[in-house]
Amino acid sequence: LLQALSATFAKRGLSPTDTAGIVLGLRQTLVVVLQETHPEPAELQAELAVVNRLIDRLGLLTIAAFAKAREQVIARQQEELMELSVPVVRLWDGVLCLPIVGVLDSSRALTLTERLLETIAATNSEMAIVDITGVPTVDTATAQHLMKTVQAVQLMGAECVISGIRPAIATTMVGLGIDLSGIVTRFSLGDALRYCFQKLGLRVLKDER
Repeated sequence: LLQALSATFAKRGLSPTDTAGIVLGLRQTLVVVLQETHPEPAELQAELAVVNRLIDRLGLLTIAAFAKAREQVIARQQEELMELSVPVVRLWDGVLCLPIVGVLDSSRALTLTERLLETIAATNSEMAIVDITGVPTVDTATAQHLMKTVQAVQLMGAECVISGIRPAIATTMVGLGIDLSGIVTRFSLGDALRYCFQKLGLRVLKDER
């Protein structure tokens, strides 16, 4: 019961102090009951020692259960935030876009790649744009993550285009000696979409009405 109560408090955003207060309140109640039922001092002291050991164990159990529940809440929130931060947008029939915003670490790169590949399989898309306009900096690890994503997309039978390579990022990648010669890159998302249309044999015509 105490474990369930601690987990409920943790999910509601309460502090361990709130749960510990219940345990401490139980100690006071038991002391009063023991004083009424055990008038002999020696017997009372023995019973109080038992109660104190019990309450101490319950207190430790409360903290452990609360901490475990909070860890589960935090892990779930992190997963939800991760899912929200890797949206795959369907720009056109057969054309997907994965806009990346923020730092690209190993765990996030894996989630990005998995989400993109799942969407490619679900929509049978032929083209995938990975837009890194929102990536502040690119280092060797980030470039390797991007290249692995491109290779994974190619294994799915689709073509991948990287867009949003700003002049500063291009200079950094050249300085790092990163070879992207086998990967299609475009300066902006619009240029990448135009390239995808060309590959798919599509044209956008202006309505003259």
